[in-house]
Amino acid sequence: MKHVLALSTLYPNAVNPRFGTFVARSLEAFAKRGKAKGDWKVSVVNPIGLPPIALGRYRALSQLDEVSEEAGVTIHRPRFTLIPAVGARRNASAIAKAALPLVQRIHAETPIDVIDAQFFFPDGPAAAWIARQIGVPLSLKARGSDITYWGDFDFAREQMLEAAECADGLLAVSEALAGQMAEIGMPRSKIRVHYTGLDRDRFRPLEHTQLRAQLSSELGFAMPDNAPLLACVGALIERKGQDIAIAALAKIDGARLVLVGKGDDEAHLRDLARDLGLADRVHFAGSLDHDLLPLILSAADAMVLPTMNEGLANAWVEALACGTPVVTCDVGGARELITNHTAGRLVERTPESVAAGVNEILNNPPMRQAVAAMAERFSWDTNALELAAHYDLLTK
Repeated sequence: MKHVLALSTLYPNAVNPRFGTFVARSLEAFAKRGKAKGDWKVSVVNPIGLPPIALGRYRALSQLDEVSEEAGVTIHRPRFTLIPAVGARRNASAIAKAALPLVQRIHAETPIDVIDAQFFFPDGPAAAWIARQIGVPLSLKARGSDITYWGDFDFAREQMLEAAECADGLLAVSEALAGQMAEIGMPRSKIRVHYTGLDRDRFRPLEHTQLRAQLSSELGFAMPDNAPLLACVGALIERKGQDIAIAALAKIDGARLVLVGKGDDEAHLRDLARDLGLADRVHFAGSLDHDLLPLILSAADAMVLPTMNEGLANAWVEALACGTPVVTCDVGGARELITNHTAGRLVERTPESVAAGVNEILNNPPMRQAVAAMAERFSWDTNALELAAHYDLLTK
């Protein structure tokens, strides 16, 4: 069996169980496929950044097991020194230096055929340096904010471009993101689009009968059957646009909004809902496991995400798979999913436009099975098959 070592700062753990779950599901599906086929195995290095003194949330991170076995994948969690807020310039080199001895030990025990970074910054430059040290092919994946956010910083862009030049292959989660990578100077000939996957057993249209009543009881938030229900899934950070979704609520008669996710913007968003007189119509659900999220998406009339930028949001795909149309902005790979009015609406990033898009859907709701059909091409099995084909090309 050939061996890929994936380096990813995005990966769930006991402290942050919802952080980077899409990376874990992809690599777990790849490992499962590889075991069945007998062609590829996967190891994961998930570097954990800790400040010189680990206090608060960092204390719990410092106590994570350094090695664990999860869903058939071995996860290694080396520590590197992180300087919060100001240390981004040096994070890639800090990760590389901390991870190299571990990677060399793994390589000695089970030779590595490909080094793979699952996020372009700071993972990409770190993986590039490690791949050079042990002399194996390199693959780098872009997911969205690693390009659209970090690409605006000269130091990060320079590090990413150097890593891209060294790479044997590049992946992007959408055609739009592949174009953005090329625009900042990455070689388009190296870039292959690798769409996200989907747990099709969980994310599917579920019957509405008593669903809202069940959720109302479980979440402690009124979801009457005769009122529009909107879901907004994403970290509570400014670029996701939950403030716009809340403001739009005032223009959608009687609608309720469930915000799924955690983040630094929560206090501001709670204040906004209160100031607009909408506190009783906005529920902060926090992070939810994947057993409850499909229930919320199936119960909702629309999934609203007025995001500033994305590669291709997993929340878009999951909502469609549950039969729920999406109202979002024309960013990243949105046009690759929202191709007609069955799938939803692409709107301007204003409360007025979001409300108009939602009201159009409420006034003429599509059949849920037809919406779900828009996500039929997504599965973790397909994701794993395409990833194997990509790695095979790099090792020929």
